[in-house]
Amino acid sequence: MRVKICGITNLDDAVCACEAGADALGFVFYDESPRYISPPKAKEIVKQLPPFVKIVGLFVNMGAVEVDSICQDVGIDLAQIHFDASDEFYKALKSPYIRVVRAGCKEDIDRCAGEYVIVDAFVQSYGGEGKRVAPEWFEGVDCTKIILAGGLTPQNLSELKDYNFYGVDVSSGVEESKGKKDPIKVKQFTRNAKSI
Repeated sequence: MRVKICGITNLDDAVCACEAGADALGFVFYDESPRYISPPKAKEIVKQLPPFVKIVGLFVNMGAVEVDSICQDVGIDLAQIHFDASDEFYKALKSPYIRVVRAGCKEDIDRCAGEYVIVDAFVQSYGGEGKRVAPEWFEGVDCTKIILAGGLTPQNLSELKDYNFYGVDVSSGVEESKGKKDPIKVKQFTRNAKSI
């Protein structure tokens, strides 16, 4: 199972996640988030990371031109589109991207069948609150292209073993405080996810 550690705000946390075996690191470019990082600061971190780790930028309510500009400047591999963007937005976007489905009911998950998506619990603040998506919503769903986010911790990953998710995405579940990761939790989470 692939692992993304999101909400990276400093080099130490980024290096810790890489050393723990994370497949991707997430940088939040949404200035209302406590895990916000400026593009110049993210760029400095990205320049110092080892190869073969995917760099993901999380965007909320931005235009395609601005998203593309940040991705190109920082060195973002994949734009995580964390809002209900229009078809015009996606047509204009030049950067590789993955959509986020903010699931408030099982039907929200059913709508994204067949494409790679991140499924997060619906909250007004666009994530990072540790709210979980109900596991039973995935009963009978092909989860092989779903990356599950929202309320995951090293302790509750074992509940996912029967669903065959493509990956998991964690932020608050491996923190010691908002924007600061707990190295032990990062290592435990990554190890537990990879063992599913």
